[in-house]
Parts: sequence; C-alpha cells; structure tokens
Amino acid sequence: MNTPVRLRRLAALSLLGLLVANAPLGRAADAAPVPDSVAIARPSPDEVAQATASLQQFLAQADSATKAIVGKYPDLLAVRPPRANPAVIPFLSPGFRVKHSANVELAKKGDIDLLFMGDSITDFWRNAGAEGDPNPARAGKAVFEKYYGAMKTANFGISGDTTQGVLYRLQNGEGQGFQPKAIMLMIGTNNAATCSSPEIAEGVGAVVLELRKDFPNAKILLLGIFPRANPGEPVRKTVLDVNPVIAKLHDGQHVFYLDIGSKFLDANGVLQPDIMADRLHPNQKGYVIWADAVKEPLAELMK
Repeated sequence: MNTPVRLRRLAALSLLGLLVANAPLGRAADAAPVPDSVAIARPSPDEVAQATASLQQFLAQADSATKAIVGKYPDLLAVRPPRANPAVIPFLSPGFRVKHSANVELAKKGDIDLLFMGDSITDFWRNAGAEGDPNPARAGKAVFEKYYGAMKTANFGISGDTTQGVLYRLQNGEGQGFQPKAIMLMIGTNNAATCSSPEIAEGVGAVVLELRKDFPNAKILLLGIFPRANPGEPVRKTVLDVNPVIAKLHDGQHVFYLDIGSKFLDANGVLQPDIMADRLHPNQKGYVIWADAVKEPLAELMK
C-alpha cells in the first residue's frame, strides 16, 4: 500500500533521479551558487512529495475514463520539478582545454588591468580577418588594438564556450594569479541550444558570483547578450529574454549592467550583413560599434 510516507520517499527519490539525469557531464551536487535575483523558483523535496501525494489521491478518486487515459499514457500526469540546471554545473568541453591552459599560463603572469571574458564573440577580438578586406567578418583585432592596445589586457574568450565552461575555467586557474581593475563579461548565447532563458540567466548569475569571489576589487561590466538570428526566430527570443533577468545583477558598486544590443539592429530589428554577416558574430564594423558603446563606461570602471 502506498502510504503518504512511502509516497514522499518515492517522490524524493524521483526528484533525485531527475537531478542526476539532467546533469550532463557534471554532477548536480557541484552546481555553482546563484544570486537570488536570478534564481529559478524550485520546490523542496517535501513540496514535491506533497504534490505527488495529492496527485495520487486525485487519480485514486478519478472516474474510470480518466483512469483509463492515465493507464494508457502514464506520463501524461506527473509531478515534474525543474531539472538540475546544466548552465550552473561547471564543465569544460575537452576541445577547449588547450585554450584554457594558455589562459591559465597568462593568468599566472599577472599584470592584467582589463579582462575580457566570454565566448567566440569575445574571442574574435583577436582575429585579424582577411587581408585587404576593409570590413572583415568575425574580426576585431584592428579595433582592439586601437581602443585597448595601450592597456594591460587579457582576452579569455573561448569560441563555443558556455556559462558552465566559464565557471570551470575560473575555478581551475583562470580566476587566480591576478587582480584586474575591470572585467567585461558577455556569455550565454551558446547555452541557447540546450537551456531555457531562465536557466541561462542563472548561469550568468553564477559566473558573476564567481568573478566577485575571485576578483573582489574588480568592477564588472556585464553586457546583455547580443541579438542573433532574425526577428521572430526562437533562438533570438531565448537569448534576449535572458537580458531583463540578468539586468537585476546590476548593483552600481561592483556589477554594472549594460545592454548595447539595439545598436547592432536596423529599424526593423534586422542584423545587417555589414554588422554581423552570420547574424551572430560582429564584423569589424560591429566591433567598432561595440568599442564605441563601452568606451566611456569602461574608462569610468578602470579608474
């Protein structure tokens, strides 16, 4: 007989199973802490157990037609708590380990005032692009040298990386050995393939917390995720829905949120080919727009 106590135990075990099953290449127990301002509301095991018991009671009292439907489709009615969020479980793709090791060696040398942290959009600040092309795609090197060449900088962007990758990197050497004055962070667009907007926002929040722990005196310029794809495409909505949530991380003391995404769009919300040819990565002209937009905020944070 399924007593309430037994049902609560079964529900707790079920919840644990869901957490483990949805923690790809990492353990739910290793999940990084998340700021309350961006945290997804999650029920406690007791609340899950209570909901499960109530559902079982409803099914026990249901009419024969309802019981027949549930018997035919047993997963149709179930208590489904939020999965363990992969965006906050530190994990770095093996293919990124070489770049990570290079970043760690750079971190050990110290003497870094401005840290760039992110994915390919940050990584490509170092790309020169095709020789002779006045506006090369995926190339920010010339712009970087113009705006930041005289500064002590480090670019820890890794193409393809995610929030969980940045967490791993910071916890395994990239967050030690130096103390920058300012950090420019944008991360999360690569999470859109497997995570919801709230999950990505938690991941960004976890990264900000890790940066605050590793670099307590640094000012963090947290950029909203840039628009991508075309208006109306689901992936654009996924990434842009993250921004109003992570904007809550702005505290005006250590974390400064800035959304410059609209500067890349035309009046119809379209990313033009001369700005982002692939509708994801800036061309050189896009990097100029980026550099101009953050010039004054960064200068203020570097003081």
